[in-house]
Amino acid sequence: MATVDLQLRDIHKSFDTFKGLDGVSLDVNAGELVCLLGPSGCGKTTLLRCIAGLERQEQGSLHFAGRDVSALPPQARDYGILFQSYALFPNLTVSQNIAYGLSGRGRDEVRRRVEEMLELVSLGGSGHKYPAQLSGGQQQRVALARALAPSPSLLLLDEPMSALDAQVREHLCGELRSLQRQLGITTLMVTHNQEEAMLMADRIAVMNQGRIEQYATPQTLYNAPATPFVAEFVGQGNWLPFEREGAHARVGRLSMRLADAAQGAGGRLFCRPEAILVNPALEQDNLFPARMRELTFLGNRCRLSFELDDLPGHALLAEMAPEALPQLRGKQIRVALPPRSLQVFA
Repeated sequence: MATVDLQLRDIHKSFDTFKGLDGVSLDVNAGELVCLLGPSGCGKTTLLRCIAGLERQEQGSLHFAGRDVSALPPQARDYGILFQSYALFPNLTVSQNIAYGLSGRGRDEVRRRVEEMLELVSLGGSGHKYPAQLSGGQQQRVALARALAPSPSLLLLDEPMSALDAQVREHLCGELRSLQRQLGITTLMVTHNQEEAMLMADRIAVMNQGRIEQYATPQTLYNAPATPFVAEFVGQGNWLPFEREGAHARVGRLSMRLADAAQGAGGRLFCRPEAILVNPALEQDNLFPARMRELTFLGNRCRLSFELDDLPGHALLAEMAPEALPQLRGKQIRVALPPRSLQVFA
């Protein structure tokens, strides 16, 4: 069994009349990378700051490596932190920035550790430079090296990629994930970018209004969202209001077979765009005539907006490979919504 390294229990934090954290509990296993994902104002950065001791929770406990750190000052909590702005000292060289957290050690030991960190983040030979002489990606690596230099047991990352352009961000996400695995350091990362979280995390905690809506692997979050908020926030989806008729759902004038055994009079059906079959070669359950509204080419996939003939005015999305485009001739199409792809929300 995995060893729990970081344990949060019933964390509460308020700012005047605003409830920043409302009873958050979370376990992070040793060596795991966990992402706190959610929109602005959901509480993810506040939670990170409470773990770091930069904010004091009003209620609840924090344990790290079996030690109660709930009331300890930041310097006694044994973590490294990488801020969104990197917070490098512009008047210090790269080497001096990395050495900043190594006070109290001998000069030779500091020099060896700085050189080791520079090699670790692929910046060997750049120790004499100043932050202004580096690209954004290189500055991020320096900030990471500074956070790791004291050999902390926990790494906290506060939106570390947000200042970078998309191509650099994707490359550094892979580098950071590889480095984290190599070091085996327990890591908690805050992000509002779902692609970033999906790419890097072992598990993701989706936050909303100071609470955790779901805590699961990226695959589970995407394929089996626990709440409508998670379904809407992670990826894209289609929603259809329905009334239940036994094993079927009545959607307007349509009857759709369900695989979900959940009980209830009705609610909403949720379906991912890529689960919808367009002009399938074989007969399928829930196969309906539809009309194309718009087709968008996205490089590695195409997004189709359409309306079901018996549900006019309700736009739905489907996604397909570009190779499927020759199948789309004219505006009239047939689409299938497989029962296994329809998730029921009461």
